[in-house]
Amino acid sequence: MRRAPTERQQRVGAELRRLRLAAGASTQYAAGLLSLDRAKVSNMEAGTRITSPERVRTLASNYDCCDGSYIDALAAMAEETESGWWEQYRGTLPSGLLDIAELEWHAKRLVTGQIVHLPGLLHTEEYARAVFDSGLPPMSRLEVELRVKHRMDRQRVLDEPVSLPYVGYIHEAALRMQFGGREVTRQQLEHLQVMSERDNITLRIIPASSAGFPGAGHALLYAEGPVPQLDTVQLDSTHGPEFLYAEAQLAKFRAHLDWMDAHSLSPDESRKLMLAVAREL
Repeated sequence: MRRAPTERQQRVGAELRRLRLAAGASTQYAAGLLSLDRAKVSNMEAGTRITSPERVRTLASNYDCCDGSYIDALAAMAEETESGWWEQYRGTLPSGLLDIAELEWHAKRLVTGQIVHLPGLLHTEEYARAVFDSGLPPMSRLEVELRVKHRMDRQRVLDEPVSLPYVGYIHEAALRMQFGGREVTRQQLEHLQVMSERDNITLRIIPASSAGFPGAGHALLYAEGPVPQLDTVQLDSTHGPEFLYAEAQLAKFRAHLDWMDAHSLSPDESRKLMLAVAREL
């Protein structure tokens, strides 16, 4: 049975469709270029049919796309054939969680905005377990433990040899949410302080005194791609992760992150506040 396409496969298809529409070309025209029928082109644009770097370059050239860096990056996405570590969880965890791990693994830089929860890539095992235990309806112990292990595995993108650059904007409210109780939260905050000392990790706290907050309170992940056109926004929701990459959407959330940058404490001041809250517990 054919597996549902990954979010990354769908992204390649969506970019090819965007290029075709920008060129005013039909699926019949694209089918003729590739010696395929129209249905296969439609499946390719939907991400249900895997394409090749050669076909990406053929289509981009005939769609009069002159952005070489963008074409190279898109062709590289189509070229990937090796399974990532997250594939070990396929069939046991929702595919959206695997898509998040794949997005992070291929990103060039990650920027997150958190209001209620602390950043998942910086969770301790105990804190992550408490977060998953708080869900409704309650998950089975097996599912909780699978999600905890998956979250711990995701953190390898921050370690050597990857050492992905990471910026986390955290509202002060998230520091004061006591998932797992006072001791678990205290250890989590101390862990955040230690992690914030790493060269590739920057944590900035948005103080509660800041007036308002942009957006609807979603946890925000902005994954920078090899070129700006391939950036992706991922939002958490009650029914699973949402992935956004339309130009207007990217611009909107870049503005949100700019607001967070302007209203956050400095890294040193943020560390002091994290430790101050930890000492109160």
